[in-house]
Amino acid sequence: MIVYQSTKAGFLEDASNAIEDIVQARVKEKLGIDIKNGSSEHNSWKNSLGDAMYKVLQTDKIPDDVGVAIEYGIPRTKNRIDFVITGEDEQGKEKVIIIELKQWTDIQSTDKDAMVITRFKSGLSEELHPSYQAWSYATLLYGFNATVYEEKIGLEPCAYLHNHVDANVILNTFYLDYLNKAPAFCKGDKEKLQDFIAKFVKYGEKKNTLYRIDHGNIRPSKNLADSLVSMLKGNEEFVMIDEQKIAYENALSLAKKSSSIDKNVLIVEGGPGTGKSVIAINLLVAITKLGLNIQYVTKNAAPRAVFESKLAGTLKKTTISNMFTGSGSYVGCEQNAFDALVVDEAHRLNEKSGMFRNLGENQIKEIIEASKCSIFFIDEDQKVTWHDIGKKEEIEKWANKVNAKVHNLKLESQFRCNGSDGYLSWLDNVLGIEDTANTTLEGIKYDFKVVDSPNELRDLIFKKNEINNKARLVAGYCWDWVSKKNENAQDVIVPEYDFAMKWNLASDGNIWIISPKSVNEIGCIHTCQGLEVDYIGVIVGLDFIVRDGKVITTPSKRAKTDASLKGYQKSLKENPKEAHNKADSIIKNTYRTLMTRGMKGCYVYFVDKETELFFKSRI
Repeated sequence: MIVYQSTKAGFLEDASNAIEDIVQARVKEKLGIDIKNGSSEHNSWKNSLGDAMYKVLQTDKIPDDVGVAIEYGIPRTKNRIDFVITGEDEQGKEKVIIIELKQWTDIQSTDKDAMVITRFKSGLSEELHPSYQAWSYATLLYGFNATVYEEKIGLEPCAYLHNHVDANVILNTFYLDYLNKAPAFCKGDKEKLQDFIAKFVKYGEKKNTLYRIDHGNIRPSKNLADSLVSMLKGNEEFVMIDEQKIAYENALSLAKKSSSIDKNVLIVEGGPGTGKSVIAINLLVAITKLGLNIQYVTKNAAPRAVFESKLAGTLKKTTISNMFTGSGSYVGCEQNAFDALVVDEAHRLNEKSGMFRNLGENQIKEIIEASKCSIFFIDEDQKVTWHDIGKKEEIEKWANKVNAKVHNLKLESQFRCNGSDGYLSWLDNVLGIEDTANTTLEGIKYDFKVVDSPNELRDLIFKKNEINNKARLVAGYCWDWVSKKNENAQDVIVPEYDFAMKWNLASDGNIWIISPKSVNEIGCIHTCQGLEVDYIGVIVGLDFIVRDGKVITTPSKRAKTDASLKGYQKSLKENPKEAHNKADSIIKNTYRTLMTRGMKGCYVYFVDKETELFFKSRI
């Protein structure tokens, strides 16, 4: 989405008339974000646009009719490119100049790839080198936008640090790889930046380049499981941006320096689609290459089974099994036996291990003790069973007991659900998880539908699955798994619509989400959490209903064969209020997790009609 669009001539006129107020109004209109006067972002527009870029574009070297865009939103992300210039080069080829603007003054180098230290009002902060940022945004745009990719539109990224004088750090040869991909210009380099722009745009925009890019089709997203083999061979399948790269570099640095007497624990928080698993797999590859002893850990069996299935035939089975392991593997493990353990979906960790939950003391404790460096990726809003204990405070408690240093980072960039933070915010609101500003889906670009029948839902998913086998049906666990003992029986039955389908576990087990025939079965939270598809179809059972606008969760409507709420009845007798709140959270989190598995779209059928009407009214 383009927040502001004009020509160079139009921009110069606006820049001389408080461009910061114009952009402020457009951001509110287009993105629904209210930026206050005098805020850091408002001031940055005034300084970077109304002063710095105004002066850069005041030259005859750059044609008056080149296109100018400000705060251009990259498809499938919430990230925005500061400044875009479009035009044609000497041969008439379309060009897009991407400019990352920074107001930084003092900059220090680090020993981490693509990272520097700069000073803000709140103090020193590790940030990405602006050249890396500009290059990563260009790479994402090329990867996601079909118009850019198919029509071979040239992207030329750069960075402009218009307040920075001493360029010794920012232009240091340590960052040469990214400087070659996206040159950096500092204060006093105005003419050099003008020459850079003029080199690529000799003529103005004649083919509506900006409009075509903004309205271009979105290219299919890469899937982590599909890219796993290539990643383990050392190929860069996913460009990490902003806080993803920062989290990765910090985790890698901690893994390198940790020891039995200098233990470190890193907690990385992030919602659905923020890249937790991508970073985790990249760390597994990088730390393994360093010759360090590392394992990828997850409580969920489904992601491990899918990853191992994808790797079958490329590595020895013992090698694969040693790379991916369950969270209960560290009972009785020798202390500091591993250099690093990367724990994905850490919110799903349990206290006890084993089939009967009778082994060990605490999985978090055992993981931290077994490793010199423990990296936990966590989203507390995805705790979906009674025994899930993965909380930030719990991890910090056990880290402190063994004198491990605790580090905290947060992921914000959203790649699932079409990169829409608005959809996630709306979902939290409509599911009754949290009051948010997004009370409707108006203006949110994500394919969400409430359908009238389970048959319509099934047919929609079948049609989407014909594209690339990346659409699946899931449901709340409100139907007993009777086909486990009788293969001729159906499980999820809605008699008034003559609808009946089987749960998935009997045939494909934990690789259900990638098995071609499994679209004919219905998955549950246990076989899809930690994984993703393009389109997800969700059947919401009677454990979640809405009455008079109020969300009501009913644990008794869960299936007898579902162990997610095992422990609820006992807790209900001991502390009814606490038990109810915990069960309520688990049911809501389950549907939140199910309804965020789709990268491109989510279609929902509600068994309860009043709930269906409520959700339709909130779209």
